[in-house]
Amino acid sequence: MDFSGGGGGGGGELHNKQFYPCEENKPLLGGEMSEGNNNSKPGPGSGPCKRPLNPGPGGGGGGGGGVRYKLLQEGDIQVCALRHPRTFLSKILTAKFLRRWEPHHVTLTDSSLTSATPTGYMETSLSYSSIEDLQLLAWENAPKYCIQLSVPGGTVLLQAANSYLRDQWFHSLQWKKKIYKYRKVLTKPSRWEVVLKEIRALVDMALTSPLQDESIHQAPLHIISTLLAENSNLSAQEHENIIVAIAPLLENNHPPPHLCEFFCKHCRERPRSMVVIEVFTPVVQRILKHNMDFGKCPRLRLFTQEYILALNELNAGMEVVKKFVHSMHGPTGQCPHPRVLPNLVAVCLAAIYSCYEEFINSRDNSPSLKEIRNGCQQQNDRKPPMPLRLLRTEPPTPPPTTLLPLSPSATPSLPLSPPPSIVNSSEILVELERNNNSTNTKRKGAPSRGDSEPNLIDCLLVSPAVNTLSIQLPSQADRVLGCFALILKMLSDYDDWRPALASLLQPIPFPKEALAHAKFTRELKYVIQRFAEDPRQEVHSCLLSVRSGKDGWFQLYSPGGVACDDDGELFASMVHILMGSCYKTKKFLLSLAENKLGPCMLLALRGNRTMVEILCLMLEYNIIENKDTQLQIISTLESTLVGLRMYEQLCERQRELKELQRKGGPTRLTLPSKSTDADLARLLSSGSFGNLENLSLAFTNVTSACAEQLIKLPSLKQLNLWSTPFGDAGLRLLSEHLACLQVLNLCETPVTDAGLLALSSMKSLCSLNMNSTKLTADTYEDLKAKLPNLKDVDVRYTEAW
Repeated sequence: MDFSGGGGGGGGELHNKQFYPCEENKPLLGGEMSEGNNNSKPGPGSGPCKRPLNPGPGGGGGGGGGVRYKLLQEGDIQVCALRHPRTFLSKILTAKFLRRWEPHHVTLTDSSLTSATPTGYMETSLSYSSIEDLQLLAWENAPKYCIQLSVPGGTVLLQAANSYLRDQWFHSLQWKKKIYKYRKVLTKPSRWEVVLKEIRALVDMALTSPLQDESIHQAPLHIISTLLAENSNLSAQEHENIIVAIAPLLENNHPPPHLCEFFCKHCRERPRSMVVIEVFTPVVQRILKHNMDFGKCPRLRLFTQEYILALNELNAGMEVVKKFVHSMHGPTGQCPHPRVLPNLVAVCLAAIYSCYEEFINSRDNSPSLKEIRNGCQQQNDRKPPMPLRLLRTEPPTPPPTTLLPLSPSATPSLPLSPPPSIVNSSEILVELERNNNSTNTKRKGAPSRGDSEPNLIDCLLVSPAVNTLSIQLPSQADRVLGCFALILKMLSDYDDWRPALASLLQPIPFPKEALAHAKFTRELKYVIQRFAEDPRQEVHSCLLSVRSGKDGWFQLYSPGGVACDDDGELFASMVHILMGSCYKTKKFLLSLAENKLGPCMLLALRGNRTMVEILCLMLEYNIIENKDTQLQIISTLESTLVGLRMYEQLCERQRELKELQRKGGPTRLTLPSKSTDADLARLLSSGSFGNLENLSLAFTNVTSACAEQLIKLPSLKQLNLWSTPFGDAGLRLLSEHLACLQVLNLCETPVTDAGLLALSSMKSLCSLNMNSTKLTADTYEDLKAKLPNLKDVDVRYTEAW
């Protein structure tokens, strides 16, 4: 700092100046760096303050409801520097009227005040360590708002534009100066007996500061975090004392990474400490409620994981964990914090992944899935695989013969060929390509996978010869797995969380090693069962795969899947709930016929009503083309009373269908207003309607249920559903069966994008009225692109209008 300039406040004029010390002394290590310098005088004759000048309402205190200030990092301010006058001539030269003020753009760095234009008074930076005192000044004769910085041999005056800016500069300088001193004092301290006292003083300073900025609480946490990282040999009691001291700062702030590691260590070493319950609980609750992305702060996730494991080590064990999860959800039926569930699921997924990390890391020395699929691995060219904990309890037993031998084209689930060969990889025994895949690829429309990666479930489908194979986890990993698998079960019990949980678990987010572990799939079966029992489509639809070629929970827990251990009971439950949303779609029935026809027939043979109905639908919609397979299905239906009864009803419907579709009858038909689904069914059963091309159901009360009757009309080309409660489910059914439909009126119906998107398969449509529906612009553009013959479209009073 340059004090040779002719600026400065003179001695006589300083009598009119009042000094107001506003900085509280905080205890620092050994009192070696005390705040202020009471011996320094800005000039002869300056006396003590006669009246206090508050730095703004609530200033200097902080924690109350006074004025709050944002921490300044830089700004424009007037600067004047002067030496202490020692002679009469120097007093004249530094008088008020000869003083020179310089404008500077000053930056408050971590260690000093620096000007953007280092000239004049601010030619060199002013270090915080050189500031002996920091005071506010009030002028009696002029409205100038100044801050006095006492430095060795002189004074620096900072003049702001108004009192608020002056107070903001004062508190920002005061904060920077103090935090600089604490950073130096708490870096490699030599007197540990007073470290705790200094930490408490630092925390108190942050809590009482009138500054309102994120760094006000984060800076002390980072200082303490660095202190703990550099001194890892503290005793357990010192750990707890430090944690309790910084607890108030953690009420509204996430702990920094090094502090998270310190907390994790405490949870692992002293899980039964009361600090875990009393201090860590609100911290973890805040993390779960407010954290947006664990990817940016993975140590927060690790700390949450270790905290939950510490709760599990208490005497009550999982009961404490259950209470914690319930406290995060809240007592009402709807959790008020939307981030809690995604964060809890992220913690569970990471914890479960860590249990199998040793197995996953060994993949580098094992054949890739592509090599296993193509059978071209060269074991001699590889390093020996890492030994894994694989147990074979007793010799395998051959699979039982099936009751109904199916033809090779019927299903891959009940193979007639010899058991497939097994390749021993480094993590699990993986089944090679099934022998009937060549038959499957010959089906119409079946895409060829070629050299692409095999399906996850294909690689996990273990042959009956290795059903007794299991993975043994270390005892600690086994406890971690049990804890977080139980948390997933608890999450699935909350109705409001279940839709989001199902979405988060689709596609399957677990490593294949976990899916090959019998204990894990048994624990997770409860979650899948809860999904299968939920009537909401957004929940149980997540059981299916996200796209073709990507298996989901439905395939994993179906007969033949590695996780199936109940002879298909869960599979039947999943199919039953899926019947309410998509069971009548040809796509779903084709998938069952191609991949799960054997299990369906076996369960139908045992009297499962759902599977009996599925087989009847396959026959009714001509899903099965092979005559031998059709006869086997008929034999299966006739072997039980419920199957025989449903098959007889199917035959009766088929006779009525033939009569309905017989050529003849009217070409145009209009139902009276207020007609219902039953009225339509009664009318269509009264005669032949094979020639019906135009059907108007406008202003009737028909619903999506009438779609079952409409798809029986082979010649239908024009359908009017104006102002009816016909919805998305019926629209999806029409799109699969009425390929010749040309004109469709959906004006003022409750259809949405979910149903309208299905119309993209009706290539014959040339006129479509979607007036006053819930059509969106994106869906409209998609329909225009996929329907080349569409010429007449009405989208008025929709988002696409």
